[in-house]
This record gives sequence, structure tokens and C-alpha cells, in this order.
Amino acid sequence: MKRRTLIKQLAAAIPAAMLHNKLNAASFLFNEEDNILKGKFKPTWQSLQQYQTPDWFRNAKFGIWAHWGPQCQPEFGDWYAREMYMEGNAKYKYHVEKYGHPSQFGFKDVINEWKAENWNPEELVALYKNAGAKYFMALANHHDNFDLYNSKYHKWNSLNLGPKKDLIGGWEKATRNNGLQFGVSVHAAHAWSWYETAQRSDKSGPYANVPYDGKLTKKDGKGKWWEGYDPQELYVQDHPLSENSTDNNGIHKQWNWGNGVSVPSKAYCDKFLKRTIDLIDQYNPDLIYFDDTALPLWPISDAGLKIAAHFYNKSIKEKGSLEAVLFGKILDEQQRKCMVWDIERGQSNNIEPLPWQTDTCIGSWHYNKTIFTDHKYKSAKTVIHTLIDVVSKNGNLCLSVPVKGDGTIDSDERKVVEGIGRWMAINSEAIYDTRPWKKFGEGPAIENAAPLTAQGFNEGKGKPFTYEDIRFTVKGNTLYAFFLGWPESKELLIKSITTAADSVELLGFGKVYFTNAADGMKVILPAQQPCENAFVLKIEGANLK
Repeated sequence: MKRRTLIKQLAAAIPAAMLHNKLNAASFLFNEEDNILKGKFKPTWQSLQQYQTPDWFRNAKFGIWAHWGPQCQPEFGDWYAREMYMEGNAKYKYHVEKYGHPSQFGFKDVINEWKAENWNPEELVALYKNAGAKYFMALANHHDNFDLYNSKYHKWNSLNLGPKKDLIGGWEKATRNNGLQFGVSVHAAHAWSWYETAQRSDKSGPYANVPYDGKLTKKDGKGKWWEGYDPQELYVQDHPLSENSTDNNGIHKQWNWGNGVSVPSKAYCDKFLKRTIDLIDQYNPDLIYFDDTALPLWPISDAGLKIAAHFYNKSIKEKGSLEAVLFGKILDEQQRKCMVWDIERGQSNNIEPLPWQTDTCIGSWHYNKTIFTDHKYKSAKTVIHTLIDVVSKNGNLCLSVPVKGDGTIDSDERKVVEGIGRWMAINSEAIYDTRPWKKFGEGPAIENAAPLTAQGFNEGKGKPFTYEDIRFTVKGNTLYAFFLGWPESKELLIKSITTAADSVELLGFGKVYFTNAADGMKVILPAQQPCENAFVLKIEGANLK
């Protein structure tokens, strides 16, 4: 079949909203100008189904994430670089008061303000290790399109501008020094549509119809601090707006590159591919998190498929076996065989047949000072309960601890992390290296579990856990039963255990009295709690498997 005929057939299958760019959407199939490592995995969904989640990840269970970049500098929460360009929005009002009007002081200028002057990655990663984390993940770029590493293909990076430091390099070194697995999160594929608000102008007031800085070009920088840098390399807004771009919530419907979104050019997709391959080759991450449906730029480009194949093949070549972990969201049944399914701010309501991960944050994804001043972070108790529930269902928890613009965490966050560490010091044997039991748990919260929506977001919508809510994990002939509260009666009935056990130990205390009966196992607890927040019974017996 001739190439032109094939392109026409492919273009016919592309949604109408993409037809204006149909050649670019189809021609990726023939792009051979990349540095993808060849090997067992090919850049196709069929080939990626050979993936097997490595045991180290299944055993690790818990990781901590620094979702830290220039949007943390204003200390006013997530998606700052988009919402500061939304007239009337809280972030817009905050930005005008703190920095000035976005036609005069845009996000590029926020980057210039960010210095990360108190950042000590060794101290932070050591803190997270003491809290029980087995892997650490660092933000490599966000939708704001600023690379936080020594990027060969993108001048808007943290060595050239802002902190003028290799942040990913610093995080990697600290992570390796602490014996943890290292991960990076990559979000920049969506800058194309996410930054469209920067093309706007105020509709009223003294700056009415004065464009924001989203359309500035390199020539506009003469005599400015950013002279020699092209704002379009950062904002990438030299393109028509998506359909319904003025609908601030419309981007969520277009996240999977459909429903009238402006389709990125081939050059944009190719550059994202090169930037990400460069990131992998320089810093050798063990894990990569993509904030995308399935893979970045899918289905308009195969860049994500190429990155996945390269990442897996590189792991096999350098380690002798596949030790890499790649995360994607809203995966169908086939795609869940190709990578690890990630659920944002929520968790599955069942034992999943394949390993998966919950990612959540104790506050806002990007640091928000008001959460600190109002003392509104998730408690250590909430995090521990989430970890237990997730692990009982064959999952891992990756917890984001927001970092301030200067590179530090606040005192409330430190208390949460230290609280997790105290609990893990007593109970971690019931977390690490375990697998799900024949059922994940029992109790009233199961009956009120909230369903997943989109990429997750069922967190905190169910009934609060009590001592009657019990979760299970297993390791060999040992069954662990977590109870998520302390009964006043000091008696606990575990209805799911109807087989006789040999011994029962309360972690942090010792052996406890128990009886076996047809209606379950009854355990008599000591007068004093051995720890806070959740409690673990270690139950021995070959017949409990």
C-alpha cells in the first residue's frame, strides 16, 4: 500500500476535531528520527503487554513524592501557572496583588523569582526513609513546561533559569545515597492546551483587552531579564485555541486529546519525546509517573509508546531483567498489562489482579501556605489507614509531601511524616513483602465505599474507618489483620477467620489471648494501645492461607 493512501485511511479514522492537523496526527507512524533503544519491547500496545511488574515494587508498598517546581514559589496551590491567567479566579487575584498584572508579570517571571535557596535533598530523603518509604519520586516537569533537570532539548530548565540547579540530579543522588529506588514524574505533555489561558486578556477593568504574556516571542525580550529566551518555548501558544477554550473546566474533557482540543504539532510531540528520553538516559529512574490517560500524547502520537519501550529495554540491558515501573491513568484492560495502573486521590474497592498504585497528597499538589496556617493537612492516621487499605488490595501508596518554594517542608508536614514513621517502626512487617489474602477485609466501610470517577477521586468519600473495619495481608503462613480503631471493650471479633490459628501476637505488645469459633476469631486486647492510629495482629497457622 502506498504511504499517501495509508495516511488518508488513517486520517479518516481521526476524530473531526483533529482533521485540521491530520497529516501530523498520522505521520508519527513513519518518524524514524529518534534514539529509542531496540530490544524485547516494541513501541506497540501488543508488545508492551509482555510487561511484568518487578517484585521489588510489589514488596516496597510505600513511596514518597516531592511534587515540587516553580508553581510552589507563590505558595498558593496547584495549577497556579494556568489559573493565574483566569480573570477573577482566586489565583489571578492573588497574583495581581503579590506580583502584578499577568500582562506585565507572567509565569515566566515567577520562574525567575524561584531560587530554592534552602533545599537540602539529603535531609528530606533521609526523613522519608525513616518514615518507611522504599522509593522516592521527584517532579521532573509539570504542565508548566519547565524542566527541572539538565535538559539538552529545552532551554527553559532549572540550570539555566530560576534556581540554576540540577534538581533531579540532586534528588537522584540523595535517593541513591539513602538506598531507595528513584522515580520521576513527567507532566509536560499537556502544556500545549493547559497554557491556553495565557493567550487571554482581561474583559474589564484598567487592563481590559491588554493581552497576557502567553503570546510573547523571543524578540520581545530585548533588554529584559529573559533576553535570549523564547517565551514560546515555555508557553507553546503559537496555535489556535481549543474549542470552548474559555470554559475553564473544559480541559478535563479534552485530557485524552479529543473533544475539540487543539492538536499538538509533530514538532511538539517529537520534542517531548526527546526531552523524556534524555531524562531517562541521564538520570536512570527506576519509576516513571505520567500524568496522562494511558501514555503521553496518545492517541495523537506514539511518543509515549516509544518512551515505554525505551525505558523497559534500557532496564533489561543494564540490569539483566526488567526492573522498571511505569505508571499510567484510566487504563483499559489491555493497557493495565503494559504498565502499572495509577489511581489519583483514590483507591480500588477490590483486590486487583495486577499490582497498582494510589497517588495522593497530604495537602495541595503544589505547596499552599494556607493549608499550613489553617492546619488542614491529612493526618498521619488518614495516611496510615489509606496505606493499609491500598496494600490489602494489591496496591502501593505514593504520598506527596508538598515542598515550599525555598525547598523546605513546614512543621505540620514534618509531624505527619514522623507520625507515619513511628507507626511503621512497629508495624511495617505487615506491610512490606506481603500479598493480598483471599479477601481484603471486612467491616461497615466496605458497604459504603465510593466508586472511582475518571482517574480516581473517591478519596474520603466513604464511611470513616472504625475498629470494626479490618484489613488483611499475608506473608507465607502468616496472616496479618489490621484493625483501624481500638475497641473500648478491648475485645475484637474477626468474622472472616473461621479456621483455627496457632498463635496471635499484637505487634508492639506480644502474644494475646484468642478463641476460635464458627462465627470468627475473638481476640482479647491489652489495656494499653501499643501504638496510635491502627493496630496489627500477627496470626500464625498453616490453615489460614
